[in-house]
Amino acid sequence: MSFWPLIRLLPKETHFKFVSFAPFAAIASAIAVIASCVSLAVLGLNLGVDFQGGTSLEILTPGPAPVAAIRADLAKMGVSDAQIQPFGDPRAAMIKYERVQGVEPAEAVTQVKAKLAADFKGIQFTSEEAVGATISGELLTGGLEALGVAIALMLAYIWFRFQLQFGMGAVIALAHDIILTMGMLSFFHIEFSLPSIAALLTVIGYSMNEKVISFDRLRENLRKYKKMPLRDIINLSENERLSRTMITGATALLALSGMLFLGGPTIRPTIIAMVFGIVVGTYSSIYVALPVILLWGVNRHDDAEPTNLAPARP
Repeated sequence: MSFWPLIRLLPKETHFKFVSFAPFAAIASAIAVIASCVSLAVLGLNLGVDFQGGTSLEILTPGPAPVAAIRADLAKMGVSDAQIQPFGDPRAAMIKYERVQGVEPAEAVTQVKAKLAADFKGIQFTSEEAVGATISGELLTGGLEALGVAIALMLAYIWFRFQLQFGMGAVIALAHDIILTMGMLSFFHIEFSLPSIAALLTVIGYSMNEKVISFDRLRENLRKYKKMPLRDIINLSENERLSRTMITGATALLALSGMLFLGGPTIRPTIIAMVFGIVVGTYSSIYVALPVILLWGVNRHDDAEPTNLAPARP
């Protein structure tokens, strides 16, 4: 029990030279961004029913909805990538699927309902709705606009709270995170739907939180050590917040890992995007946002009173 909690095993003080690895990280990030853009251009996104159009059915079963059995039943008749989500009453579920190959949408609905009625006695169909191409296109456009507005607001907030170069570093890092996350979804052909937009917005929020904390510590040390070189202040600031970053990231990933492995196939694409985005967002806080500030420089003329100078960290 002397080693519990495990947090005590973390070093109280570190002296990593983060800035020294920035050139290598820049090359790796550039390659990853280019690869993601190529994947998005060549493979595109695996758009779900929300963005591609399809059919939505609401069902009510005598007992708890047999989600896995319904999904397997639909797969046998050629309905691939069906989304089945329980909601409200455990007996209720929503089925979303793309059009069946070689079958007209209206006929496909009739076939699906007949198949499910035959295989699951007592099933009731309480609602039926078709998602057309126009509506799905508007949903995709609206989702991308939401991402753009979120990034613009983040830039304004960071600019107001810190300096313009801090805001530019944050926005470039956020763009890096979003491109890599969408590239990952494209490369592995993971479904992109409305929950994926929510996952990206969550990633933006987490990534921005990491950057604000990093910038806050950097600004505090800039006021504290007036003559210390900027690269040494960045190293010092990141070492001071490293344990906090590790604890926060590990906590988020542990919470998400439970949903990733136990949440089922319906929620898995969303959780994969969030897990990948959190890892990339933590990385970009150190090796994308801060190098931009290092290259641009900062205005160190403020009203804060300087304290005793500290020697540069080794």
